[in-house]
Amino acid sequence: MDAVLWALLGVVAGACIAVQAPLNTQLGKDLAMPVAAAAMSFLAGAVVLVVVMLVVSRVQGSGPHWAAPAPWLYFAGGTLGTVYVTAAILLTPRIGAAAVMALSVAGQLLAGIVLDRIGFMGLAVRELSFGRIAGAVLLVAGVLLIRLF
Repeated sequence: MDAVLWALLGVVAGACIAVQAPLNTQLGKDLAMPVAAAAMSFLAGAVVLVVVMLVVSRVQGSGPHWAAPAPWLYFAGGTLGTVYVTAAILLTPRIGAAAVMALSVAGQLLAGIVLDRIGFMGLAVRELSFGRIAGAVLLVAGVLLIRLF
């Protein structure tokens, strides 16, 4: 049952990303600056995350360990998110939400396969298999079908 719930959470998260792209695109049009829309999106997300962090800290009885040192690379996630959100804002009105999502998922899958293969940042190493390669090829074919037809 847990596996089903986790899978549903993944689907819901993906749907949120799909809805986020046109919302941010419209915000970019209203602000007359796509990068400002990305900034506002991140600001809103940061505010919500702080509230969630405070609630979770209260429930758990302890908060984050702010004094623990973290390598600079750990902070790249926000930068990578900025690239995604800004690209989605710029691409959605040009190629459509479905194409942006398809290309995003293809990029995520291809990068994920490489990251799994090399065990990036402590991930469990997963060998390339026929199934993984076939899945990636089928997804890229799906991207082409969505984008070109």
